[in-house]
Amino acid sequence: VNFDHFQILRAIGKGSFGKVCIVQKRDTKKMYAMKYMNKQKCIERDEVRNVFRELQIMQSLEHPFLVNLWYSFQDEEDMFMVVDLLLGGDLRYHLQQNVHFNEGTVKLYICELALSLDYLQRYHIIHRDIKPDNILLDEHGHVHITDFNVATIVKGSEKASSMAGTKPYMAPEVFQAFMDGGPGYSYPVDWWSLGITAYELLRGWRPYEIHSATPIDEILNMFKMERVHYSSTWCKGMIALLKKLLTKDPECRLSSLADIQNSPYLADVNWDAVLEKAVTPGFVPNKGRLNCDPTFELEEMILESKPLHKKKKRLAKNKSKDGAKETCPLNVHLQQCLETVRKEFIIFNREKLRRQQDQSAQASSIDSRASLQSHEKLQDGRNNNLLGHGCTRGCSS
Repeated sequence: VNFDHFQILRAIGKGSFGKVCIVQKRDTKKMYAMKYMNKQKCIERDEVRNVFRELQIMQSLEHPFLVNLWYSFQDEEDMFMVVDLLLGGDLRYHLQQNVHFNEGTVKLYICELALSLDYLQRYHIIHRDIKPDNILLDEHGHVHITDFNVATIVKGSEKASSMAGTKPYMAPEVFQAFMDGGPGYSYPVDWWSLGITAYELLRGWRPYEIHSATPIDEILNMFKMERVHYSSTWCKGMIALLKKLLTKDPECRLSSLADIQNSPYLADVNWDAVLEKAVTPGFVPNKGRLNCDPTFELEEMILESKPLHKKKKRLAKNKSKDGAKETCPLNVHLQQCLETVRKEFIIFNREKLRRQQDQSAQASSIDSRASLQSHEKLQDGRNNNLLGHGCTRGCSS
């Protein structure tokens, strides 16, 4: 699969490492979101490793409440990731549109996100950036976690120690590990972020006044001195659940699916129905509009120096140029880096993988049937022999 297999429809977003557009696969007519990252910019910002880690993590995952990877490929300019298309917009967009999320809706979000965090935990993954911006809605209103570019893998009792994520949603132990080289942190940081996100969805603002520029020592002091205020209009069960998610000590925090399922507030939840998306969300995005900022499309068409829709012409033109630029030492170094990216890039095709799995399962099923038929024939033969022997004995008597 390559760039030519897709028709580019429109730009819908901008991530930390690249841009996102809606595409249609020409042969199947299926719609996807395509994230593309300029190789040179990634090299200059030292972000290639993050892209590779995101690809490595995403190709091993598939879950109803994740944004799943379908294809990854590259060309001379960009690295591409083709993922599930979710047109309901992210929760940050809806907060900015002053959408009021009621308790029932947020309760379902907590359940769906808990199932996806439990799934990630089984694969030893800490997402490290759970926030409204990274939670997308599908057309029916179900949530999906996206953006694994700061996710990390921990095995066994290993802990993470680097400061990664978005400050207002980061757990106290992440800052503590950075400040004094503490014991590090693990999966509970994602459950703290879930608590902050749920609080923000219900109230319209976060429980702590933390911003990207807030100094870390000030943040730690805030956690020590300030108490979280819960709205008196919220039910006691929701408040109790949020308090347990926002417990500062990770050892005492709700941080597993079992913990969440044992919460009295969620005692009435049919978890199988939640997993099957059989529970109707309280908020359904407007299907008559594209739930994203329309300026993304204008930026791509007018301000982008290398717009995606002109890629074919641009690459053809570049191939026809001579290699004079490569004599500059800077260009030589860049070319070496680009070559390394080209060699190490992870190519992925879930469609092909599924086809191979189906063929393998089919072959296994055929082998099983053939083995069963062979066994039945052998058994029939034995039975015939037994019948024959019985007849002989009967005649001779």
